Amino acid sequence: MNTIYDLSATSNHGDQIDVSAFRGRPMLIVNTASKCGFTPQYEGLQALHERYGPQGLVVIGFPCNQFAHQEPLDDAGVEEFCRINFGVTFPLTTKVEVNGKGTHPVFAFLREHAGGRFGTAVKWNFTKFLVAPDGTSVKRYAPNTEPAKLAGDIELLLADAAA
Repeated sequence: MNTIYDLSATSNHGDQIDVSAFRGRPMLIVNTASKCGFTPQYEGLQALHERYGPQGLVVIGFPCNQFAHQEPLDDAGVEEFCRINFGVTFPLTTKVEVNGKGTHPVFAFLREHAGGRFGTAVKWNFTKFLVAPDGTSVKRYAPNTEPAKLAGDIELLLADAAA
């Protein structure tokens, strides 16, 4: 596996998300949860999706229940919660694992390409990974980093993609 474009995920509707469809576009990938102190960040993620999606940014939420069981909802419940409470329209996947033997391949790739301060494991919900249009360069942001703080990095990647 050389780029993230070699991977896929399953949407919360059961459809395959072929990441290669986003080749040449920056992607913001986030492990999410509906019962977390960082859950209000869905609003900021949606704002990034609305502001930068038309310019090429792809935002994808990967619900995860590995941290204090803070994502107890099923796929339909996650979608409804996100839509009703935060107006989320960006794609969501089925629930995944981001650490351990069952780590989803997308997160295995992200962890390998953007280790954290204390190793490669994802430490908590709402860890954010910004993937450059080349599909290999990845920048990692801590769970407490508000989505709006990523705007400058997103704008740089969009400018690079347009060049």
